[in-house]
Amino acid sequence: MAARIVVLVSGGGTTLQALLDATDAHYRVMAVISDDGSAAALDRAARHGVATEIVAPRSYADRAEWDRGLAEAIRAFEPDWVVCAGFMRILGPAVLECFPQRIVNTHPALLPSFPGAHGVRDALAYGVKVTGCTVHIVDAGVDTGPIIAQAAVPVHAGDDEDLLHERIKQVERGLLVTTVNSLAQHGCTIEGRKVTTP
Repeated sequence: MAARIVVLVSGGGTTLQALLDATDAHYRVMAVISDDGSAAALDRAARHGVATEIVAPRSYADRAEWDRGLAEAIRAFEPDWVVCAGFMRILGPAVLECFPQRIVNTHPALLPSFPGAHGVRDALAYGVKVTGCTVHIVDAGVDTGPIIAQAAVPVHAGDDEDLLHERIKQVERGLLVTTVNSLAQHGCTIEGRKVTTP
């Protein structure tokens, strides 16, 4: 049976598109949920016949209530895995407790280096010669969860943030698809910070 996936998005949805295009017998995207009703990713999902839902923070009294609302929205689709694909908000306790060690995120740097919203910019500013992308389990911190997979991307002499980020995203999409496919088929074992996949 195909693993059930819910994808969380905030923006254009190019990473989501990679997941939708690669859907096979091992996983099925059941729903796409966004914190932003104008996110182009919702249109991508609709074109593939995937259910969409908007859980906007402004519709809730506070962050904790939004977090509970998001948890309920995700839970309604009974996912095996939750994938953050360009989702630009930190998940709170309600979501994390509902899906312990079953939420996956991508980050455009080789964690634990350069966490946070400006990983590409920070790597460039530091002068690294190699950066990359990381797929990790989501925990309560900012890009601090156990690492599932990583891929390196060289930094070129003429790179600015946009050029480098686009090259990272091309690698990142493939890494996420491969990782989701593996998790869907085999799951993983987490012991402390070590993630083992078959």
